Amino acid sequence: MRTFLLITLCMLLLAAASYAQSPIAIVVHGGAGTISRDRMTPELEKAYRQKLEEALRKGYEILQNGGSSLDAIEASIQVLEESPLFNAGRGAVFTDAGTNELDASIMDGKTLNAGAVAGVRRIKSPIKAARAVMERSPHVMMTGEGAEAFARSVGLEMVKPDYFKDEKRYQQYLRAKQKSGKQSLDYEEIEKHGTVGCVALDKQGNLAAGTSTGGMMLKRFGRVGDSPIIGAGTYADNEACGVSATGWGEFFIRLAVAHDIVALMKYKGLGVQEAAQAVIDKVGQLGGDGGVIAMDRQGNIAMPFNTKGMYRGYIDTQGQLKVMIYDDEQ
Repeated sequence: MRTFLLITLCMLLLAAASYAQSPIAIVVHGGAGTISRDRMTPELEKAYRQKLEEALRKGYEILQNGGSSLDAIEASIQVLEESPLFNAGRGAVFTDAGTNELDASIMDGKTLNAGAVAGVRRIKSPIKAARAVMERSPHVMMTGEGAEAFARSVGLEMVKPDYFKDEKRYQQYLRAKQKSGKQSLDYEEIEKHGTVGCVALDKQGNLAAGTSTGGMMLKRFGRVGDSPIIGAGTYADNEACGVSATGWGEFFIRLAVAHDIVALMKYKGLGVQEAAQAVIDKVGQLGGDGGVIAMDRQGNIAMPFNTKGMYRGYIDTQGQLKVMIYDDEQ
């Protein structure tokens, strides 16, 4: 009996040691698109890199302290939502009606629980609202005024719609509106990209993914892209990987991009890099563009895209931090 108890205790100690040694890692993106050096000043490039690094460090600190992957991605994405550099939160682009309509989603890779909001105009942090939908309601997605009423009911911070009106973005909107010369969106002429997202792996070995966006410049008011759609712009499954996407949402919806990456890993046995690249290749073949960040449970990271650049960065399982912008950075 004593021997049995000693063996059991040893097994428990070994399991605890293994549990404590689960790797942690985090990866973020800030949108993909026509991002080239000749369109970037040194000051602006520095600002982008610093903000991406801030978001990474914010989330990684939570992971280091034993926090959950959900906590880490919410904190990281909030850093990007509050920066006018990115098309999310305060940097959101404008609809053809001159309004800001925000979308976000989040998913827990352990439980497959998920939450999303779409078309909201008064919730300060859409990613926080998405998590509230997941954890404090029986639903997965809420939209518009209903989502805002729910956010108020659970005590989330609300703002006036002009909180999101960044003057630089507004001037871009006016130029785009003039260029289009019409009231409806010309999908070929208007810049289509911009979104922020994060995938994290915590000490418990759990993955989570989240995405937040202002959508597409000059989109018709009421349009919803891939970012709040579970399986298109966001997905997380501990059996495969976590994914956050950025790009031309209509194509990412049609191809169920985020879930397709997970499916290729689960059912065909592909690695995260191979699966993510294969799906981005599909997007390109269909005529769309953009990119994804993805990470598996071992902390392997993939960041494929088919545009000139993608704001992206990671802190890997060795604690190494790297931030990249252009397509020639590895």
